[in-house]
Amino acid sequence: MDIWSKDKRSDVMSRIRSKNTKPEIDLRSYLHAAGFRFRIHRKDLPGKPDIVLPKYKTVIFVHGCFWHYHADCNEGRIPSSNSKFWQTKLSKTIERDLSHQAALTAAGWQVIIIWECELEGKQRLEQTLRSLIDKIKSYGQDA
Repeated sequence: MDIWSKDKRSDVMSRIRSKNTKPEIDLRSYLHAAGFRFRIHRKDLPGKPDIVLPKYKTVIFVHGCFWHYHADCNEGRIPSSNSKFWQTKLSKTIERDLSHQAALTAAGWQVIIIWECELEGKQRLEQTLRSLIDKIKSYGQDA
């Protein structure tokens, strides 16, 4: 049983952003301050990656833990109400994400997934960002 009417629930859900979320903007600000130049939401790439670093042939997706079902996180869970609907919806999202990642990898791009929870808390944020920069800079040097 939902606590809101169908119209109210529809209104609430319509306000959830798919682009330019706070975690995404925070990450872009950090990368820019660190000297990286990038493009955002390139429509010509599978999945329209949140951040594209052409110089490093790297794309970054900033995934919300609930919407992309982050299994290692408290937010990545199937809601108890209407669980069949959510199971189907989140399964399709996972499939689509994997398909986009495979297409990008096949095209020679390094794909990095940053989970929303990895950007929470100062210590975890700094650790994630240091690791991210190392991944970006090391790509292509291994070959």
